[in-house]
Amino acid sequence: MIPAGGAGSRLWPRSRRASPKHVLPLSGTGAPLVREAYERVRQVAQEVFVLTEQRQVSLIRGLVPGLDRAHMIVEPAARGTTNALGLAALSLLERDPDAVMVSLAADHVIRGAGAFRAAIRRAADIAARSGKLVTVGLKPRYPATGFGYIEAGAEVRIGRSAAFEVRRFEEKPDLKTATGYVQDGRHYWNLALFCWRCDAFLEELRHHAPRHYNGLKRALAARLRGDEAEAARIYGRLPVEAVDYTVLERSDRLLLIPAAFNWVDVGSWSDLADLLRHDAAGNVVEGDPVLIDTRGSFISVPDKMVAVIGMRDVVVVDTPDALLVCPKSRAQDVKKVVEALGRAGKTKYL
Repeated sequence: MIPAGGAGSRLWPRSRRASPKHVLPLSGTGAPLVREAYERVRQVAQEVFVLTEQRQVSLIRGLVPGLDRAHMIVEPAARGTTNALGLAALSLLERDPDAVMVSLAADHVIRGAGAFRAAIRRAADIAARSGKLVTVGLKPRYPATGFGYIEAGAEVRIGRSAAFEVRRFEEKPDLKTATGYVQDGRHYWNLALFCWRCDAFLEELRHHAPRHYNGLKRALAARLRGDEAEAARIYGRLPVEAVDYTVLERSDRLLLIPAAFNWVDVGSWSDLADLLRHDAAGNVVEGDPVLIDTRGSFISVPDKMVAVIGMRDVVVVDTPDALLVCPKSRAQDVKKVVEALGRAGKTKYL
């Protein structure tokens, strides 16, 4: 199950409502991120579904060859990951009462496909055998302040596989805290990569978030009898909350398995700059700019000449109707621009 919603506001002005992050070719291969995610799991899954909102259906089908309408689970509108994953689990359970679902993001970049698929197989095996909810984590390579973390507890054995009980989820930390997480050996990056038996997840959803569960049941029942308008009305009234808060942080059935593939969230322009090929001065360049005494910068101006002089560690991203200039160190704050545009009613830029 590949959730493909949202817009990726930290990659504005390239990522917009009409061209969200997961449909952009950001990894350097030339393929949209959602297509890469789809192709990455085809070899390991019996079936691959994309979970998206109604207004993105045509866009995603046009970008992912081989994806038919029967393998899209469609939200009437984006209403947060609790509702999205609950709808997915209920929909799959209608097809297969023993369904095991792996949920993985549409907008991450993965290197090391073999290690990635091995982690997926291991997570699915543990979830099927144990009835637990399973998340995959990576040991942090550096003290990232833009990622969430998961603290691991005691080791448990499921068949021949080892996993760890989850003590707690941690929010995006400050630098001092993140440095401690790297050093203590107990913390893992939260990849939003989950696996569970659909019936097990729905038991936890019913217990910890009954309003979501009951509303989703009513919405799906309306959809199955062909009343899409009623389904959309019910779905649109559900609270918007992240599944981390409603279920995962409250569940005592959550396990973590460590993995060893390379992963990039591409959550900001500075993250993308670190991923792509640099020139001798450490610049990542899209277009044909003139750079004079400029180092460590990300310059994406594909359609016009731009000259950059005497700059260090800056981001310059140009589109037909918007231009972004900021220090790399403030790349996470691009989201504030999107929020300011929304408050000002300048929706044409969103």
